[in-house]
Amino acid sequence: MSWIRKKKKYSRPKKPYDKARIDEEKEIVKKYGLKNKREIWKADSAMGRIRGMAKKLITASVEEQNKLIEKLRKEGFKVEKIADALALTKENWLERRLQTVIFKKGLVKTAKEARQMITHRHVKVKGRIVNVPSYMINIGEENKIELAIKPKPIEEIKGVKEAKQNG
Repeated sequence: MSWIRKKKKYSRPKKPYDKARIDEEKEIVKKYGLKNKREIWKADSAMGRIRGMAKKLITASVEEQNKLIEKLRKEGFKVEKIADALALTKENWLERRLQTVIFKKGLVKTAKEARQMITHRHVKVKGRIVNVPSYMINIGEENKIELAIKPKPIEEIKGVKEAKQNG
């Protein structure tokens, strides 16, 4: 059995105590309800990989460029040409996460609540429970997101209230 070593999906900032970067990251963490700054660094690395592919394809044929553009469109990014792919930012990546999509759709009141609903297994995507807040939502799945909370029957609620009043 061969063991494959897992690679990091992000890299730490070169300057750990850069005030401007720290303040920017605090705002992003608050806006998207992230657990920690590592999630920002992962998004930044993912967008770096996409930008790297786009840079390689600048000199490539139009068909190859269109393949990347079509792939990015299916993932939910607004891309018309390779220059748009180069202009994508970490915020664009964070907008496509399940946690953010649920919050933007109005299924929950805050981004932190969205994260809690997901981790507590109260969210379904295409009929399957997903408990990963960083799950990337593509265009086809966007309309198939629903909360998986089962409402309690009214009789059960009444029975609990009566038991409390009597006992």
